[in-house]
Amino acid sequence: MTASPSGKFAVVVMGVSGCGKSTLAVALADALCAHFLESDSLHPTVNIAKMSAGRPLTDADREPWLEHVGREILHLKTDGVVASCSALRHAYRDKLREVGGTDLIFVHMVGTFDLIRDRVTARRGHFMPVSLLRDQFSALESPSRGEAVIEVPIAASTEEQTKIVLNGLRQFRCNNDTAPGEHHRLR
Repeated sequence: MTASPSGKFAVVVMGVSGCGKSTLAVALADALCAHFLESDSLHPTVNIAKMSAGRPLTDADREPWLEHVGREILHLKTDGVVASCSALRHAYRDKLREVGGTDLIFVHMVGTFDLIRDRVTARRGHFMPVSLLRDQFSALESPSRGEAVIEVPIAASTEEQTKIVLNGLRQFRCNNDTAPGEHHRLR
């Protein structure tokens, strides 16, 4: 865990819809005795209606939502927080760091289109239709440019994913001489 000025941490589990962000984020929050933040719950109703109708969000639609997510992360990280948030583009992750703090660590859920499509198709009660999955994959900009990231295979069990992330967080904590903004990529 990278220490924030308060000595606490913020982890953002990211990836396309249906990759298992919320499931892993809940498991990590439990393992770390941290808050869980479901960013989907912070979408305004107009965004949910748009996605439910099969229309992708624009950057203008996402901007206030990302600011809201960032503010919640900043507020909750004094006690530790694990958030699930698609954070597909570099600019979206930059906005989360701008508002929520430069010390965010991202957990990137990595998997194939076919596997995730099957998961989204089988999922019930979620506003994101399978028809938008191709748009999500097209929008995804894998973390790079020195972003603090731990990559996790979606095909692994939640228990295995949790172990991968906890090990990665220990590595970040052990390398706490890294200045904010000078992060490393762990696989």
